[in-house]
Amino acid sequence: MTTWLYDGTFDGFLSCVFDMYWQRKMDIRIRKEQEHIRGAYEDVIFMPTIIANAERVWAGLNKKVSPDHLQQFFSCYLSELPAEEDNMVGYIRYVLGNKLSDESNLHSNHIAQLSKKVYREKHRMESLVSFQLTKDNIYYDIISPDYNVLPLIAGHFKEHYTDQYWLIYDKRRRFGIYYNLQQVETVRLQFNENQEARYHHSGNIWAPEEVFYQQIWEACYKDLPIGNQRLQMQHMPRRYWKYLAEKSIK
Repeated sequence: MTTWLYDGTFDGFLSCVFDMYWQRKMDIRIRKEQEHIRGAYEDVIFMPTIIANAERVWAGLNKKVSPDHLQQFFSCYLSELPAEEDNMVGYIRYVLGNKLSDESNLHSNHIAQLSKKVYREKHRMESLVSFQLTKDNIYYDIISPDYNVLPLIAGHFKEHYTDQYWLIYDKRRRFGIYYNLQQVETVRLQFNENQEARYHHSGNIWAPEEVFYQQIWEACYKDLPIGNQRLQMQHMPRRYWKYLAEKSIK
């Protein structure tokens, strides 16, 4: 089987789907270039991203399914699961072909179930982001979600923090979303490993009032009985403890 590689973007994936139909090649696999490990006898072709072709595929899906189902489909791309492209292609073939089958229903059910997981992570991040004010008057937080949910949470924070500059940085994927009081932009911060650690954890970047608030919170948290601290943690999986305000308390 031939493998088509794309640049990892959603438009790149849709562009491959367009070529799949245009060339009538349904026996191919679509994979992200940066994640694929080539097999010894594998036929691999890199497919360039053509935005116009991606838009035609998206327009075709818009005519067939509701906006909610399109969001479910997009959230599966954001899951970043290995070989998830196979399920996404199966769903597209089902939607555009209008042919019901057990396999088609399997892909459709998978899309719905995976979307629920991605959206649960979205809601968790919306509730767990804890901004801290920097000396540059930017409210900042760092997260590392299981799925790539930054594109999904941008609207929530834009709506609730309209009068503040803010930046949410995804450490795992090494990019962030920045709100400049008008629109949300995607930004990439260039660090080496040592610079990144110093930037995210150094007290030198925080505004004086933020340092004061952190000191007050530390004092209050340390005065909590051990039993109350344990009870607080029982209601949240351990992997999310790092997002709590007390995460930096020693």
